[in-house]
Amino acid sequence: MREALFVKQNTQKWKDYENSKDLSPDELAESFISITDDLAYAKTFYPKSNTTKYLNGLAATFHQSIYKNKKEKTNRFITFWSFELPLVFYKHRKPLLYSFLFFAVFSLMGALSAKYDNTFIRLILGDDYVNMTNANIAKGDPFGVYKQGNSFLMFSQIAFNNIAVELTTFIMGIFLSVGTIYQLMNNGIMLGSFEYYLYSKGISAQLMLTVWIHGTLEISAIIIAGGAGLVLGNSLLFPKTYKRIDAVKMGAKDGLKIGIGLIPIFLTAAFFEGFVTRHTEMPLWLSLTILILSFTFIIWYVILYPATLNRKINNNTTTINETAY
Repeated sequence: MREALFVKQNTQKWKDYENSKDLSPDELAESFISITDDLAYAKTFYPKSNTTKYLNGLAATFHQSIYKNKKEKTNRFITFWSFELPLVFYKHRKPLLYSFLFFAVFSLMGALSAKYDNTFIRLILGDDYVNMTNANIAKGDPFGVYKQGNSFLMFSQIAFNNIAVELTTFIMGIFLSVGTIYQLMNNGIMLGSFEYYLYSKGISAQLMLTVWIHGTLEISAIIIAGGAGLVLGNSLLFPKTYKRIDAVKMGAKDGLKIGIGLIPIFLTAAFFEGFVTRHTEMPLWLSLTILILSFTFIIWYVILYPATLNRKINNNTTTINETAY
């Protein structure tokens, strides 16, 4: 059978499967078997076609649904963190990458602007903050700001502020992604100018060992929140084969999953900033340990583990197809 005829005969069925919701376990299993049958046929006769890739993705989606339904009653909380969220990261790896690139470019813009314009740092960070930091540097304690106030109160305020920034960055994506990019620009320029300001004062090494204790998780989470906002905005701009309203619903759902997944990261970053960063005299090995563990966790959980999990699911789907035939 020619591929065009094969697609024509099954297009409506595949669309029905793609848009189906709240299926019973029996209906879900029946749909999965039908899709794997079509996938096996496509792999046999059109192994490198887009039809085969589409069916493989559809089969993987049904496989995930079956797995989630199986576990949902007993350990829904566990499967969200170990299964659903990592797969959302992998599914939207391109928006996450774009968010990182936007943030990196805006940070560089902030640093260069601070380097070539003496008034830029005060414009971005404010006169009060710059004057206070200059005074702390003169006293030999450049990060004295982190030692002020009650640790728990500082933790609470920072956590609230960070989560508010995250939600704003995500929700602003509804404005065709421009709102999210604007938020990334604000935060990126602020970080870049702050980094250059401390570098110009000759305390870049202390910066890495102090501010980045909490900054590694905090900045990473802001970038990921930017990715969630781009997912939302892109679903409105590029609905693909879906109705625009359905695409936006799916984009909002995936973005919200990412937003929920970021809350523990922001809370951990706020804990570090409120309780740990203030101890600027801590041993070098301890600072490096926190930095390395934080960075390793982000790379593993957002990039490496999702790719491994997706590959495992696709391999399982292929094994099921081969067994069926």
